[in-house]
Amino acid sequence: MNVADAMTPRSEVVTVEIPGNRDDALEYLQERSFSSVPVVKTSADGEEFRGLVSRESLIERPDEDQLALLMDDEVPTTTQDTSLEEVSRLMVTEGERRIPVVDGHLEGIVTVTDVIRAMAEEDVDGDSEVGELASRDINSVWAETPLPVAEREIYYANVPYAVVLDDEGSMTGVITEVDILEVARVVEGEAGTGDSIADQDDDWAWEGIKAVGNRYLPTRNVEIPSSPVREFMTGDVVTVTSRKTARETAQLMITNDVEQIPLVSGDDLAGIVRDVDLLEALYE
Repeated sequence: MNVADAMTPRSEVVTVEIPGNRDDALEYLQERSFSSVPVVKTSADGEEFRGLVSRESLIERPDEDQLALLMDDEVPTTTQDTSLEEVSRLMVTEGERRIPVVDGHLEGIVTVTDVIRAMAEEDVDGDSEVGELASRDINSVWAETPLPVAEREIYYANVPYAVVLDDEGSMTGVITEVDILEVARVVEGEAGTGDSIADQDDDWAWEGIKAVGNRYLPTRNVEIPSSPVREFMTGDVVTVTSRKTARETAQLMITNDVEQIPLVSGDDLAGIVRDVDLLEALYE
């Protein structure tokens, strides 16, 4: 199966155009919770793909407003006739979840989820057991941790999730970046602690909120409830055992709309299977 069979075509891909400003990209990334947005330029010769503006570039250059200066023009691209096995390798080695499909101009976008769906639908190989693919390094957080602190913990761990542990150290849920973004509230204008959802006497919670603002929306303020993680986590967690195949796990990810599934051995947490782990099974 090739990229052409799995990608989202250009007609359905939202882009931003130069000349433009950072708010054009911010609006898109906030609404879709994507990590990047393609940048195009239209001239008399038609539309030309110019690069990507990522969430990271907005964070690293909060004072820059021009899209052309925020854009990364050296991002990896692929073509429609590339196999899903090869584009999977590109996604893993480059650490990219979205790869533009380009042949002179933007033809579409292929994502990690597109490949996982193809695996779930038996369009590519998926017979490897996930016990061989899972990571044994598990990012975790205590259930009573305030949500702004959990967000910081996830950020510093450089993963999009945390397994939530109860007072006995057992898994009781999972919290993700998407869960946090769903309850974050954007406040226009300069920082004003009087508008914070957090307790005004809770200094460390406010510091966490300001840090979250730097993470997601550097030119705006973002308020995150300071309530415990257990109030926002997914408690009914889907799990897999080591004998499950990559395809069976991909099917669970698509059905439950998740990007990672805890690996268990009996009642014990044994690892985590992320969607990018399943991609490695396609080319190794």
